[in-house]
Amino acid sequence: MQIRGSSHRLSSMGNNRSRIPALLISMFATFASIYVAGRLWQDAENRVYLIKELDRITGQGQSAISVDDTLKIIACREQHKKLDAIETELAGARQEGFVSKPLIKTNGTYSMRRPLVVIGILTKFGRQKNRDAIRKAWMGSGASLKKIEEGKGIIVQFVIGRSENRGDNQDKDIDRENRLTNDFIILDNHVETNDAFPKKAKLFFAHAADKWDAEFYAKVNDDVYVNIDALGATLATHLDKPRVYMGCMKSGEVFSEL
Repeated sequence: MQIRGSSHRLSSMGNNRSRIPALLISMFATFASIYVAGRLWQDAENRVYLIKELDRITGQGQSAISVDDTLKIIACREQHKKLDAIETELAGARQEGFVSKPLIKTNGTYSMRRPLVVIGILTKFGRQKNRDAIRKAWMGSGASLKKIEEGKGIIVQFVIGRSENRGDNQDKDIDRENRLTNDFIILDNHVETNDAFPKKAKLFFAHAADKWDAEFYAKVNDDVYVNIDALGATLATHLDKPRVYMGCMKSGEVFSEL
């Protein structure tokens, strides 16, 4: 009997011990379930909030949103902030006209402020349609061209040389057009040929630097459309730099002395 009683007590102790780990496992599973459910609930709330924000921004109906969509929204917001900052700077530059005042007072007398930039548009014979398109698109003509020069400090001129047969119909056509528009720099010492563009650009820069004491000098071709406001705002941010070369660098280095 004692042996059986001892065995019964030992069996009861063994059963109690086996119940303790099971109870701990059950408690752990319960807490884990509560934690996971809470996280899922929180994620669901965040998801609903992002969906509502996306619907509010886009004005569209209910739609599912993924992690990629969320990242795109964040990236778009950052881009909008950058664009807003650029637009603010551009508006300030427009208000200032890129040059703060047309006149500077020095020792009781007034003198003209330096132009911000002189732009030479390199053109050729037989391209009057291109020039007319540029005048209509961004350069202006007559009073509007003068307004850009006086208000923004930006001087724009077409640049062309002379015909190989000096005085022929090509030269006469350019002279006639210039009498009507008064927006040409005619390089009398340059002969227009297809392979002489580098020399033509160099002659333009020399002529422009000799005629205008500007902050910058620029050249473009007659198939390029320039955003005058953006160009002026960009150049205005570099006025404090003594030597600046800007443009499309295809290859090689920039030579400062020729």
